[in-house]
Amino acid sequence: MTDLTDLAVLPATTERWQLLYQDEDLVIVNKPTRLLTVPGRHPANRDCLVSRVQCEFPTAQVVHRLDYDTSGIVLLPLHKKALSELSKQFQARTITKQYQALVAGEISVAGHIDLPIAPDAARRPLYKICAEQGKASITDYQRLSFMPEHQISRVLLEPLTGRSHQLRLHLASLGHPILGDEFYASPAVQQLADRLCLHSCFIGFHHPTSGQWLEFSQPPAF
Repeated sequence: MTDLTDLAVLPATTERWQLLYQDEDLVIVNKPTRLLTVPGRHPANRDCLVSRVQCEFPTAQVVHRLDYDTSGIVLLPLHKKALSELSKQFQARTITKQYQALVAGEISVAGHIDLPIAPDAARRPLYKICAEQGKASITDYQRLSFMPEHQISRVLLEPLTGRSHQLRLHLASLGHPILGDEFYASPAVQQLADRLCLHSCFIGFHHPTSGQWLEFSQPPAF
């Protein structure tokens, strides 16, 4: 029996998801921040992106996720064949995903982060950099702009692997945590924004039926 005292309740935002694209095989939506992609383990966390989308697209299924606090593009297949084909692309890492973030400090112009990530058993649900137990985790980034008056950088991120909390942890490990990050930023950096400033802004993939390469982008609200 699950001990519900160990499961956090994550209140779902009232902000509506946005439809970016639809056809017979898939839909692409813009997820708001503070909304789970799939139902959580706690009974109070049943409200989520996929359940809301299924009110309009009953056959929508999940092939990848965004964190509760992360906003942006989510790809949802509408039948089993599309799910299978897109799953293969995610597994083969042929799908391109990019994110934008606001981080503390003046980050270098570009970089390649190769730091293994493992669950932090002592601080669940957090993760940690761990050479002994961690799984390979790679992120490329480039600085888009720097605001010296606020000491904040806007960064474009391309995760080459898909570990939980990868972008948040990788940036924090460089000394440039994401604004509003309640897990890996100091209280001062957390208070610089009223949300986690991390947004999935681009996805590119081969259409599961036609094979055509498609690209979609959605700018962040921050």
